[in-house]
Amino acid sequence: MIKIGMLLGDRYEILEKIGTGGMSDVYKAKDHKLYRPVAVKVLKQEFSENTNFVAKFRSEAQAAAGLMHPNIVNVYDVGEENDIYYIVMELVEGITLKKYIEKKARLSVKEAISIAIQVSMGIEAAHNNHIIHRDIKPQNIIISRDGKVKVTDFGIAKAATSNTITSNVMGSVHYTSPEQARGGYSDAKSDIYSLGVTLFEMLTGRVPFNGETTVAIAIKHIQDPMPSPRDFVPEIPVSAEQIVQKCTQKSPDRRYQTMVEVIEDLKRSLINPDENFVVIDDGETSGQTRVVADGDMAKPRKKAPRKEHEEEHLRLNDAEKPRPKKSSSGKSREPVHTEDEEEDEYDPKMERVTTILAVIAAVLIGCIILFIAGKTLGIVDLEEIKSRFGTSEKSEEVEMPDVAGMSLTRAKEMLSGLGLDYEVTYEESSEYEEDIVIGSNIKTGRTVATGTTVKLTVSAGREGTNIPDVSGKSLAEATALLEKDGFKVSRNETPSDTVEKGYVIGQSPESGEKAPRGTTVTLQVSSGPDSSKVSVPSVMGMSEMDATVTITETGLTVGNVEEVNYEDPAFTGLVCYQSYSVGDYVDPGTAVDIKISKGPMDVTYGFNANVESPILEDPAFISGTVVTVILMSAEGQELMRTSTATFPVTMNVSGIKGSGVGKVVFQYTAAAQPVTTTDPVTGEVMTVPGTEEPRMIERPVQFVPETQN
Repeated sequence: MIKIGMLLGDRYEILEKIGTGGMSDVYKAKDHKLYRPVAVKVLKQEFSENTNFVAKFRSEAQAAAGLMHPNIVNVYDVGEENDIYYIVMELVEGITLKKYIEKKARLSVKEAISIAIQVSMGIEAAHNNHIIHRDIKPQNIIISRDGKVKVTDFGIAKAATSNTITSNVMGSVHYTSPEQARGGYSDAKSDIYSLGVTLFEMLTGRVPFNGETTVAIAIKHIQDPMPSPRDFVPEIPVSAEQIVQKCTQKSPDRRYQTMVEVIEDLKRSLINPDENFVVIDDGETSGQTRVVADGDMAKPRKKAPRKEHEEEHLRLNDAEKPRPKKSSSGKSREPVHTEDEEEDEYDPKMERVTTILAVIAAVLIGCIILFIAGKTLGIVDLEEIKSRFGTSEKSEEVEMPDVAGMSLTRAKEMLSGLGLDYEVTYEESSEYEEDIVIGSNIKTGRTVATGTTVKLTVSAGREGTNIPDVSGKSLAEATALLEKDGFKVSRNETPSDTVEKGYVIGQSPESGEKAPRGTTVTLQVSSGPDSSKVSVPSVMGMSEMDATVTITETGLTVGNVEEVNYEDPAFTGLVCYQSYSVGDYVDPGTAVDIKISKGPMDVTYGFNANVESPILEDPAFISGTVVTVILMSAEGQELMRTSTATFPVTMNVSGIKGSGVGKVVFQYTAAAQPVTTTDPVTGEVMTVPGTEEPRMIERPVQFVPETQN
């Protein structure tokens, strides 16, 4: 069982858990030999108990450890300790492509193609080492903080020369190829299919197939036609759409056959996104009758057993080297060719045909080069050629409408309705309002084929376009926002103590200003804190000694130390204030002032008032009566006592502790009035003298707070 702080292989110290997956947990660790941070992927317990799986895990990890490429999360080491099986990998700080897509809804075409190129280069390096990933998906692609794209999780990848696996168990069904969904053999072209689905999601923000169950989604990969990304985002250029379509063909033979081909088309799409250059095998030539030349019919061929021909056919399809045949003893031997066989294989007529075909191919290549050069220099007008001579494709022709003066939205709708594509460029105009079409590269009324790309020139307004506010955004997000509005982007890196590395500090021109589309906006991007500065640690809640040690070890010094009252009693005797905020970057040797709490502040009260007689409470009180007046706190403490027959009496007391309330107690003897009565029989008048009785009256009072200590 993995515990924080334990040491694996006497080398890797586990620091914290940073992720978990279906088969493994990932920890951040420190390599004590090379003094660098690493990621350690540990196989979960339920898989560790499976002997076959462990053997496969070990062999696959060892194969992946041989991969070293800038676009791959490199595997450094493989180990086992006390039934703990682990892989040590490069630690990449960043965000998964899946989360990046979710954050941005969908990526721009340029950004998606650029990411796909880097992913493809990583996959190509793996394929060159006979390793198939088998689980390419946005969750296994990381974009580092410096913008590098890296493919990770080769934990379920497998050496191409080893036994196959059924990826419907181990892969992610949204990105799985049809052959993987069937549980059949998967190879490099399965990775190409998954890459195509990933590119689809980058461009549209959604996966092509969805369903309530994994089985339902897998069946769609096998049976349903792949939707076009342009069904969801019409402005996606034709080259990007076709690359996705070719990557995701149901038949592996109709996909790109190698990652080299994928990278070549992706790079071309980045430069010429609206060029229709992707060649997709429509499958019509397969199975057609082949005409055999007379010379071939006349030339006898050696017969071979049917089974041997079938095996050779399979080997050619798989692009593998022919396997050595076995002798009757069971040992491998190389086939033996006689001189007669070599002479029979030579065909002069076929050599002439080959020579002629080579010459024709050279001429065609030369024509293509001249055509491309002419188009680049503006000598060849492709649209003019199409309109005059038509195209090789059987496409419908439409008449180019007059779009000048239309809003860009209306022009797009009209062109899309006619089956035409469009490309937009902006320029300032004093004649046309912003987002009004100035003109196009195809004359009004000209007949063009559907699918033709019309280049629209659109007004950026008299004063240009508002520059969006990208401060505080990541460089990738800021670039996407600015490029979306037609601006170019440059960046300058500058240290910052407050803005995270890779995020925008400011911009020039400022947000809200107007500028022509195509204007370069310079971004000030944080490169992180200045390495010459020192980060201020937190010493709050520490004792004075511990705080002094912490500050000194950081490279700073302790400034003034002061004892103060602090309202939270839990901080009594501890640091309750530091002069710099935690995380601030300051020069080494800077003095940090601290304050030590001596507990909550003591509050005292005072009472200075003229106390009136108790006649308010006792209407029978007789003036001149001697009264004892006592001032008491609410807690029962006697604060002052005096006797007087004259009111009001002045009471002045300070330094009273307690709740801030008290009372004045009046104690005195009251004489009752004499009572006179008349005898009703005799008429005699009798007077009974009054008696004396003690009285005690209480009057509540409020104390006044004094200066606090």
